[in-house]
Amino acid sequence: MPGINRELYNEQTALQRKQLGIKCVFISHQKADAPICKHIADYLMKADIDVYFDEYDKDLKYYYQTNNPKGVVNSIKKGIQQNSHMLCVISPNTLYSKWVPWEIGYGYDITQIAALTLKGLSEGQLPDYLKTVTLVRGTTTLNDYIANIAGETKTKMFTSNKLTNENTVFHHPMDNYLDRKI
Repeated sequence: MPGINRELYNEQTALQRKQLGIKCVFISHQKADAPICKHIADYLMKADIDVYFDEYDKDLKYYYQTNNPKGVVNSIKKGIQQNSHMLCVISPNTLYSKWVPWEIGYGYDITQIAALTLKGLSEGQLPDYLKTVTLVRGTTTLNDYIANIAGETKTKMFTSNKLTNENTVFHHPMDNYLDRKI
């Protein structure tokens, strides 16, 4: 069964999926990177992993639009609390984000955190707070990360078409966003 963006479903469905042990990844990102993060969310869902992708969080959008910081914080906290993992998508935009460091700090003891660097971002550019979490640097390590969350081997996930093998395809779905064989 493919993963879902839990924010598109009611709270009861999200709770049931959590009780069934279906893993869910909170995608932390800077707003300017939302289109790229949508592709990453889709790739995770193809691998049968649920996501929380805030672009679909109606409450969060309402709180932003009505300039309600407390509502924004509560929505983000709720999103993080309902997830087993957090994937922080890191780009040059993120280095100046105010929310991503806050999300990582809040989620540090609640979820398993990893940082995914987008294409062209060197490890030396990462702030110190990201050097304490699992680092995902490209397509190969993203596939490793996903297989680890799913509790399956990459080979099995390749065979069932849940993941795209970075070694056997001409164009990987993440090639526009991630370095290939890292």
